[in-house]
Amino acid sequence: MGLFNKWFSKEKKEVLDQGLEKTKRSVFEKISHAIVGKSKVDDEVLDNLEEALISSDVGLDTTVRIIERIERRVERDKYVGTNELFKILKEEIAALLAETETNGFVSFSDQLPTKPYVILVVGVNGVGKTTTIGKLAYQFKNAGKKVYLGAADTFRAAAVDQLCIWGERVGVHVVKQAMGADPAAVAYDTLASAQANDADVVIIDTAGRLHNKVNLMNELSKISKVLGRLSNTAPDEVLLVLDGSTGQNAYEQAKQFSKVTNITSLAVTKLDGTAKGGVVIGISDQFKIPVKYIGLGEGMTDLQPFDKFEFVESLLPDTLKD
Repeated sequence: MGLFNKWFSKEKKEVLDQGLEKTKRSVFEKISHAIVGKSKVDDEVLDNLEEALISSDVGLDTTVRIIERIERRVERDKYVGTNELFKILKEEIAALLAETETNGFVSFSDQLPTKPYVILVVGVNGVGKTTTIGKLAYQFKNAGKKVYLGAADTFRAAAVDQLCIWGERVGVHVVKQAMGADPAAVAYDTLASAQANDADVVIIDTAGRLHNKVNLMNELSKISKVLGRLSNTAPDEVLLVLDGSTGQNAYEQAKQFSKVTNITSLAVTKLDGTAKGGVVIGISDQFKIPVKYIGLGEGMTDLQPFDKFEFVESLLPDTLKD
């Protein structure tokens, strides 16, 4: 079993398999087409495999790294049949993902490193940011943790309203102020209230789009600074939410946000509705920021902590015969 013998609940595995079905079918077909009629892995097969991975939104740089790893395996083992390629590909992608360090807990029920654990959530409008916050709140509460939400996107009434709806649905407290209020003040009040009420987790929503990068950088910096007045570690995590269905556009979003703030983890949403799930591999590799959560459906529990090994296991079979 090697890398792929970690415990993973049957229910979560089923959600993962179903959520990645479109991507798996697309990747499988492209790779199968790349090696059809070949008995061994040669330069032509590798060129075709490279094209298949790039077209699956893995990204050029990451694809080149994967191909180089496979080339070393082929050279070392001298003869590698194409029927072994899926297994080798899976192993090398998993090894590549393993180079990106995970941070903190890996399960909603794990003990958190600080109390309250403060998550600052960033991302452009439309990627599923507020929905992700609601699902995170549900999962943490379901695991027995007391959760506070902060509505610091005070530029859009809809954002505050949506977060309040999620708060009511999940049954967690939402701290908000009037429209146009200082987002940093909302963040401060949220953490202060959470500390006073012995909360375990604080999740703060932020504006999805400001007028320019300078404004965005200044706003996020200000929020982090005021949180630091109440906690030496806050924010404990800066979570960037990306829409997996946008493919290469998700790379650009990650690039731009990485320039203006210190992103510590990623959540990739909407993977169930797209064949572009390969973007998870490329983003994790290129930015060296751990993918912490993946969204695989509309259900409350369809947001999962990302397990790199189970992700690759679900995405690729061992051999063509599988």
